[in-house]
Amino acid sequence: MLKDIAFGIIISLLFISLVVLFCAVLIKLYIQKIKEHNRKELAFQKTLNTTILENQEQLLTSISQDLHDDAGQQLTVINFQLENLKLDHPNCEKSLSPISASVANLSQSLRQISHSLNNNWLIENGLINAIKAEVDRIENHKTITIAFKSQDDSKRKFDVEEQIVIFRIFQETINNMLKHAKATSMTIAIKTSPKFELKMTDNGVGFDQKIESRSTLGIENCTQRAKIIDYTFTIASQLNQGTTITLLEN
Repeated sequence: MLKDIAFGIIISLLFISLVVLFCAVLIKLYIQKIKEHNRKELAFQKTLNTTILENQEQLLTSISQDLHDDAGQQLTVINFQLENLKLDHPNCEKSLSPISASVANLSQSLRQISHSLNNNWLIENGLINAIKAEVDRIENHKTITIAFKSQDDSKRKFDVEEQIVIFRIFQETINNMLKHAKATSMTIAIKTSPKFELKMTDNGVGFDQKIESRSTLGIENCTQRAKIIDYTFTIASQLNQGTTITLLEN
């Protein structure tokens, strides 16, 4: 009798063990399936984002070329005509000189904008130099003071996609700050070692992050672009205490 009971208990334990083992195998397979699905989803999202980025870059390069070749040439012609008018009518030179200066300034601004849109210029001149040039352009045309700090490790090499993404995030961010922050001063700090970090802080109106959502299209673009190169894009802000935006290499 006792042998039968013991045998029954052993059989029951073996059955329970098999059931537990079967359930464990099913759970493991399910988890692996979920991980594989997430991996494929992330890979698809990254591929999609990369494709969108490439299309945007092609469009910006096309616009840059049009600005340089078409609008730039027209301004050159206008300036040439003004110089001829000065020669033909010396008595009007004083009146025409301010117009010539304005055309020259517009031509220079157009050239700078064309460079900032063209990733070939970015790659040739380097990421840090491109950001510095953009800062100089903004300071020349906006009523804002920008303190630019760069701790650049010359040994740090950026691949092409990384440079383009970082620079476009910088442009998107600074444009949003200039548009919404109502700031009078801004600090832009860059570190390239041991990990790349771009930090932008303004003294603008800020916002309460607990109340106000800033999931705008521009910020969402920056967040998605950062993921392409395995970076993190974050925003910290308080009402009437400015905003700090950080792009950090993971």
